[in-house]
Amino acid sequence: MGEKPAMKRLVALLLLLSACGGPPAAKPVDLVECAVGGAATFERVCKVERAAGADGVVLTIRSPGGGFRRLVTTTDGRGVMAADGAEAAQVQLVRKDLIEVSIGPDRYRLPARTR
Repeated sequence: MGEKPAMKRLVALLLLLSACGGPPAAKPVDLVECAVGGAATFERVCKVERAAGADGVVLTIRSPGGGFRRLVTTTDGRGVMAADGAEAAQVQLVRKDLIEVSIGPDRYRLPARTR
């Protein structure tokens, strides 16, 4: 039995696509130090995603356990504030280039620019 022309074209297309290689490499993920759930020590395991928002850059910080916090960068000297949720973000300067953000039992160390 002969193959139908449509099937031959499909097989040829699949072979051509497979020769192109895999999917493009993902962007590198920014990792920051965090101490989530009341942990005593910081580990560089939380992933940070950035997106443009109406009020500034929105940072979504994801912990290894699946939880996340959303922050919005500010231009008034605070650094960041909670983007949503009932708990406010407490921000303190650790070094001139590093802030520590606390929300509930979670703490994150983020790069900062001082003026």
